[in-house]
Amino acid sequence: MSRIGRKPVELVKGVSASISGQTIEVKGPKGTRSFTAGDDVTLTIEGDTVKVTPRGTSKRARQQWGMTRSMVDNLVVGVSTGFRKEMEIQGVGYRAAMAGNVLKLSLGYSHEVNFEVPAGVTVSSPKQTEILVEGIDQQQVGQVAANIREWRKPEPYKGKGIRYKGEFVFRKEGKKK
Repeated sequence: MSRIGRKPVELVKGVSASISGQTIEVKGPKGTRSFTAGDDVTLTIEGDTVKVTPRGTSKRARQQWGMTRSMVDNLVVGVSTGFRKEMEIQGVGYRAAMAGNVLKLSLGYSHEVNFEVPAGVTVSSPKQTEILVEGIDQQQVGQVAANIREWRKPEPYKGKGIRYKGEFVFRKEGKKK
């Protein structure tokens, strides 16, 4: 039995949900998101909670049960508080700056990297060595952060590159004479 699926999703203050068929639409102060569940689960709204129940005991129904509950919870969190990824840049001369809808990155290449920010995500650079990615869609926020990090991953010898805040980078010892 799914431990995650059993827990009902609480609708926090200011968030409302509506179900039509297998689609749930959640509205909140930050926007509106929707998710279409598979045929193996049933969605019901009881007061200020959303319950997900499986439509059988098959393995697929049990898999979809926990996953659907997590997706509904992510919708509620996204429209109420939103998601954010904090990143930091380390390295001499490495910096970031916003210019309109473009994140300009100086990462030790012979040219400046211009990263076009997609719609639905907000990217800001409070300091030259910090990048903040925010939005209501957890998957999109994580993907944008991963795309930014892909330009210069932290290397193991000096630790230079773009990393998530609090990320541990395994350091290697250099050559010996």
